[in-house]
Amino acid sequence: MSTLLEKPIKVNRIVTTSIEHARAIEDPARAKIVEILYHQALSADQITTMLKKFGFKKALTTVRHHLEILKESGLIEIVKIEESRGAITKFYSTSTKLLDFQTPEDFELKYSKLIDNTSTKIEKILKGLTPKTGKSKGKKSEEYSQYLVMEIMNRAMTNVLENTGKK
Repeated sequence: MSTLLEKPIKVNRIVTTSIEHARAIEDPARAKIVEILYHQALSADQITTMLKKFGFKKALTTVRHHLEILKESGLIEIVKIEESRGAITKFYSTSTKLLDFQTPEDFELKYSKLIDNTSTKIEKILKGLTPKTGKSKGKKSEEYSQYLVMEIMNRAMTNVLENTGKK
């Protein structure tokens, strides 16, 4: 038997999301809803109108179904309820910023030095974080420790990025 292709794979990305979140945003319209709700609260009617502006022609009932799926996954929540002439209007928002971009093919080449420099700095930070997240035995425990570190780093970076320019 001869080998026709063999390619080493270097892990260069860790995705920290639950399967529930991944399923909730697998539909492009739901992903767009999360993007739309970032830093604003909108009703189902307003979301339907915004979706149309982005090329998603969805019925209000379909949008409500998408909102329910996103709400159940924890990606969005009801932030306000208004009553007007007996009708109830719910407003939705999110605490999640979804960055929906494709990584350019030349990313590794273009940013390799910056990645290396940043990796060195982050390695120092991680040495201080790892003992605080606890050492556990076993593969699953090690993966959970990595997950905790990634979540801590993600939330810390989010705090920095969200507060840049606000001070």
